[in-house]
Amino acid sequence: MAEIETAFEDEAFGITDRLISDVMQAVVARDGEAVSALLDPLHPADVAHLLEQIDARDRRHLLVVWPGGLEGEVLSELSESLREEVIEQLAPSELAEAVRDLESDDVVDLVEYLDDAQQEAVLGALNATDRLVVEQALSYPEESAGRHMQSELVRAPEHWTVGEAIDYLRSDVVLPDQFYHIILVDPRLKATGYVTLGRILSHPRATPLRDLAEDTFRTFHVTQDVEEVAQAINHYHMITAPVVDDDDRVVGVITIDDAMMFLEEEAEEDLLRLAGVGEGSLSDRVIETTRQRFPWLAVNLITAIMASFVISLFEETIAGLVALAVLMPIVASMGGNAGTQSLTVAVRALATRDLTTANVWRVIKKEALVGLINGLIFAVVMGAVGVVWFGSPMLGVVIAVAMVINLVVAGFAGTVIPVVLEKIGVDPALASGAFVTTVTDIVGFFAFLGLAAAWLL
Repeated sequence: MAEIETAFEDEAFGITDRLISDVMQAVVARDGEAVSALLDPLHPADVAHLLEQIDARDRRHLLVVWPGGLEGEVLSELSESLREEVIEQLAPSELAEAVRDLESDDVVDLVEYLDDAQQEAVLGALNATDRLVVEQALSYPEESAGRHMQSELVRAPEHWTVGEAIDYLRSDVVLPDQFYHIILVDPRLKATGYVTLGRILSHPRATPLRDLAEDTFRTFHVTQDVEEVAQAINHYHMITAPVVDDDDRVVGVITIDDAMMFLEEEAEEDLLRLAGVGEGSLSDRVIETTRQRFPWLAVNLITAIMASFVISLFEETIAGLVALAVLMPIVASMGGNAGTQSLTVAVRALATRDLTTANVWRVIKKEALVGLINGLIFAVVMGAVGVVWFGSPMLGVVIAVAMVINLVVAGFAGTVIPVVLEKIGVDPALASGAFVTTVTDIVGFFAFLGLAAAWLL
């Protein structure tokens, strides 16, 4: 046990290499007690992180040696692909026991990815009320507020006083493990406002709850996109977002911690898609990672062939002046980088709803102007390089003009393309990169080689 205690002294939070080594030694020795002693004190997020650090074979052996030790909160912390792998290795009874104490939104998040046998095992472990709540949530669209809401909440009649609310909270009623607001409802259970626990505790018992209602109150329909709800929570600095049904009756809430998780996942997803790697993670299997990356590598190959075709149109021009072959990658590369800069800003602005129909043309003109200014600056630099390196003032002029043209086009395309793709229903984070690169490569090569053919030969 002394070695176990030392392992936790190396780092106050998180997982150390020594801890992982100690756990794997205990697994190899099939010492379940040692594994439990090492892992039971950890936060679920740390256990999930440890599972992500080891390979699939070691995870299988760990779960065999540590039967019944995996909690539902650990499953909630795992990435989606790794969660599926771990769930496949759990017996139905173990899985049911693990999720028994989870809140409804976490249960839904787990159940929706299970096969029929595993799903029935989990639902069978829930009491009738909780099962009904989970099944109702699963009936809503996948990315809707209803699918991701937490059904555990606290309601109170809008005519109650602070004293009545406090007495209610202290009674035998079952309360959520964590909550921040009491939601006020009228006799039809329609949400009319909410009051923070802090305001309740800081006012006299006779104070009507409706007098303490927050100005930020607003409701969201069960079918509304959960990302829109998360954006609203962030925009209006809300802590709780009540979710209502078709009759405006409050049926659940989305809390700020879940909203921030949705926004973080969306930002991470956009970043990965911009790089053409889908939604992969380090724990994905080789075949899965290959499958995710192959399509966009194939698209890049096609765009590269298109750019090469443009170059082939100017074979005689390049043969007549070898310096063109040396300099033309610079024009395309600068355009590609400038396009990626504009593209990244535009995709993120679309995701956060900052780029809208109202300001899109202003943003497009701004990016094109930025491209023009940068193009002029680098045109002077590359014009001087052309003169000094190859002793040809006209070659410097050609590459300078081509640089300006391509950077202006890059700024324009990097903004317009993701906007157009979103309008036609294509994810701009996933598809924009290939199109922008194609445009900048083709325009860059065509402008540089075309001007060279016209002015130099």
